[in-house]
Amino acid sequence: MKTFLCKSILLLYCCCCQTFAQKVIYASEYGVKPNTQQDMALPIRKALDACQKMHAQKLILPQGRIDIWSNDAEKRTLYLSNSTENDTLSKIKSIAFLLENYQNFSIEGQNTLIVLHGKMVSFALLNSRNIQIKNLRFDYERPTMSELTLLKVTPTEVDVEVHPDSKYKIDQGRITFLGEGWEAKSLHTILFRPQSNEMHYSSMKPLQQAKVIAIAPNQLHFEGDFSKVNFQQNDILTFRDPYRDNCGAFIHLSKNILLENISMHYMHGLGILSQFSENLTLRHIFVKPQANSHRIIAAFADCFHFSGCKGLVKIENCETSGAHDDPINVHGTHLQITKILAPQKLVIRFMHHQTYGFKAFFEKDSIAFINPATLLPIGFGKIKSAKLINPREMEVELFQNVPSTVQIGQSLENLTWTPSVIIQNCRFERTNTRGILMTTPRKVVIQNNVFKGTGMYPILIADDAASWYESGAVKDVLIQNNVFENCGYNTQSGAIAILPENHETNPIQKVHRNIRIINNTFKISQPGVLQAKSVDKLIFSNNTIIPFSPIKEFSILLTSCKNISIENNKSTVKEKIENKE
Repeated sequence: MKTFLCKSILLLYCCCCQTFAQKVIYASEYGVKPNTQQDMALPIRKALDACQKMHAQKLILPQGRIDIWSNDAEKRTLYLSNSTENDTLSKIKSIAFLLENYQNFSIEGQNTLIVLHGKMVSFALLNSRNIQIKNLRFDYERPTMSELTLLKVTPTEVDVEVHPDSKYKIDQGRITFLGEGWEAKSLHTILFRPQSNEMHYSSMKPLQQAKVIAIAPNQLHFEGDFSKVNFQQNDILTFRDPYRDNCGAFIHLSKNILLENISMHYMHGLGILSQFSENLTLRHIFVKPQANSHRIIAAFADCFHFSGCKGLVKIENCETSGAHDDPINVHGTHLQITKILAPQKLVIRFMHHQTYGFKAFFEKDSIAFINPATLLPIGFGKIKSAKLINPREMEVELFQNVPSTVQIGQSLENLTWTPSVIIQNCRFERTNTRGILMTTPRKVVIQNNVFKGTGMYPILIADDAASWYESGAVKDVLIQNNVFENCGYNTQSGAIAILPENHETNPIQKVHRNIRIINNTFKISQPGVLQAKSVDKLIFSNNTIIPFSPIKEFSILLTSCKNISIENNKSTVKEKIENKE
């Protein structure tokens, strides 16, 4: 009896060990070999498929460098907010790591470097729950960004050094920049000036139109008219084809996602894009070139973009350096009412040419009807049913009648898919545009961050239903204990900006409300510190303003605001407050 009992316990122990072992899969067992510079797309797919079939809880990657080409990578048709061009070209994307319908799963990278070849999405999480991705680095063998350094500049001649990663060809004295499966057409150009650590809009046209010859490996001589361009020796020109056909990573219809200790050394397209997902944490995410790469740019556009998310979005201990657009953008989407089919039924339309093709409303979502001119609500409702009738239009049915004040041409906003946001202990630098764009009605905390050298407003609270159609009005924002240094040099204003794009103001009802800006440090080279329009209950107090250029005052510009408190701010220059109706 004792022998039988011992054998039974041993068998049970072995089975438990085997079951536990099956929950962790090593990618190397499925042919993923590092440091070979061979295409590991298929072995990665096999390893991930095995994880799903065996209900594994974790995939562990081998340490080293893993190369993935787009040809054999997973393919999916994806419509991406702010990054789907309005044309007939294919929306099929190549994805290095695809997690579709996964639950309770993690990828442990062990600091592996994933090198992508061709335009690719680094990882995509589709309809997945409780996912963690940790300790990974991503880069491109040939970034879709090209860079060159100006060695000599005269009114008729320019010598440049092309970055080794920026491939090109010279044909009949003209230069064209090439990649893995692509060729740059038009070139959106931003100039980086190392002396001031600033980025400015520029143009490649003078060089594209000039005659060029090679004078040494990766060194070129241009002859043309450079008398009207603001080039200086040691400037670095960074440029890309502005056509948006991808994103760096994609999270869609997913919930409870943690990204931790991930470096995105280059992302093609709209950065890490989270779309209609819930409870997202980004911790120790670094969007910056590899230290030894000598590159300037790490992001083709935004770094972290959140469109129509809900729950809590938490971004902490992250760093971005070298983006061609905003480090963070959080927003919803206004859809325009184009037809009233019945008392409870509407047709609504995506209006911006880069945002469409996905469901923006779901059953039981709460909604607001918005007047685009005032950006104020004119009624509320709840969705009974919602469906895409084509990539541009949705048909929605409500539980109640459409308010009588609602007309064709007005907008629908989703109130359910709006997140609370915490952004803390981060650093944002080396971007030509803004730092953070924030439009959500739920609680927002932006604290203990450093904004250094953002070319435009370090923080912009907007809301519009006529240009980007990015909703919605904020109701509870705390901005505290941040440092803003030399921001706004491209807009002549280093201000925090609260600028909804309403064309009509209301003396009683305001677009935004309850915004507190306290205990921040502004190191300014421009007079502007704060601009605010259509805000109710705005506090600007206990901030320190330190000028480091010869300015005599710092300014606060208010337009159509009420219940304003500006007090106990410290500065060596005087304060100027302008209040307009």
